[in-house]
Amino acid sequence: MEPIRLAVIDLYNGVPNQGMRCIKDIVDSFQDDLSWKVFNLRQEMEVPAVEDYDIFIFTGGPGNPLDGDGKWDVALNCLFDEIWYSNEEGIGPKKYAFLICHSFQMACHHFGLGSVEARKSMSFGTFPVYLTDTALEDPVLGQLPNPFCAADFRDYQLIQPNLDRFNEMGAEILALEKIRPHVPYERAIMAVRFSEEMLGVQFHPEADPSSMMKYFQEESRMVQVINEHGKDKYARMIRDLSHPDMIQLTHDTILPEFIFQSIKKLKDNPVTVPG
Repeated sequence: MEPIRLAVIDLYNGVPNQGMRCIKDIVDSFQDDLSWKVFNLRQEMEVPAVEDYDIFIFTGGPGNPLDGDGKWDVALNCLFDEIWYSNEEGIGPKKYAFLICHSFQMACHHFGLGSVEARKSMSFGTFPVYLTDTALEDPVLGQLPNPFCAADFRDYQLIQPNLDRFNEMGAEILALEKIRPHVPYERAIMAVRFSEEMLGVQFHPEADPSSMMKYFQEESRMVQVINEHGKDKYARMIRDLSHPDMIQLTHDTILPEFIFQSIKKLKDNPVTVPG
């Protein structure tokens, strides 16, 4: 069997962030099982050939997920389609894809699974995420408690699911945001199983608690967060970052388990393409 190859699709547009480092650290922990490469799609139009890679991780990113320049966003949507149809046609090895926050929102909009809209206010910090009944049997998210804690930093959200389209694709809603009885807003969809091979989440499972703790305890950022979001939210976020059964558990479970299971399936089910 040829080496398993993983592509990280960078959508950060050159904006400094902790997400890419966290993703690289997780991917690098599987270096004995795969080779990997980062593709700066949004900034440099670097696009992997789908046939050359087995696993794809799409990052988060800044800005409005409904906006693009007509080039990088089109290339990204084409990549989504190529992965999807490659699996549907079943000619070669399966292609596994994991989508985080910005890329998740773009994929859900592209596939018509619901409405991606601006939030009334930014979701910032650590929050409980609630699994649906379907998710309790999911091979990845089903390994977490219900609810589990996630790092959530977003100005946009997926709501108003198109259930007909979900059924048509065979997709399933796996998680919803926290219950907010004091506000009349619909709960955002926080995770979708697009298919057996394709999973996406609207939060940041790659978030590394220790680096986040260091980042947000720097005085300038601490002051900024308190000024913008309040002392209570800042205190809760620091508390959750230091608790091993909260952000750490999410970090250690979701993305590592997705990669592990993808590698195992690729090894257990090698497909030889007729030549």
